[in-house]
Amino acid sequence: MRKVTLEEVFNHPVTQKYVGRSGMAHAISVAEYAYIFAGQYGVDPDRATKAALLHDVGHYTWYREGEWDYELYKENDIHAIKGANRAHKLLVRIGEYPQAAKDIAIAILLHTDSYLPKGSLELNALQQVVALADEADEQKGGKHHYKTISHEAALERIRALDAAIDQKMAQENV
Repeated sequence: MRKVTLEEVFNHPVTQKYVGRSGMAHAISVAEYAYIFAGQYGVDPDRATKAALLHDVGHYTWYREGEWDYELYKENDIHAIKGANRAHKLLVRIGEYPQAAKDIAIAILLHTDSYLPKGSLELNALQQVVALADEADEQKGGKHHYKTISHEAALERIRALDAAIDQKMAQENV
């Protein structure tokens, strides 16, 4: 049983502000990919889609002389660190199960290695799903952050994901 729906996460002012700033269309696409990958990897689709929806909630906009500077972003951004903290706080405040909030936050923290020193991490299945989903929607030069979507279309897609998750969870509990 889910305590918090994707729609509740989507509608929260923190999500609207920070995910909206980093690209709501991208976040929803990543959540849809995460739902698909969750089935392939045997991962809880609720946690996967929430982590995917919120994966860029920590973005800061990197500009130079009034223009987005992708290279400046790639060199200096730590959005996964900020996003993990912001997502955890948001989820706990809206009543998510504490362990789910922690798992989601850690998946957000590890969805990219752009801020990590060279080397490799061994990701669990949820973390892999979120990273793969993000990569699946990525476009060269960060253009995926500039895809647009109306609020109505975004909400429709979020509701469709909620319905799919509820249906899948009901099937698994039969």
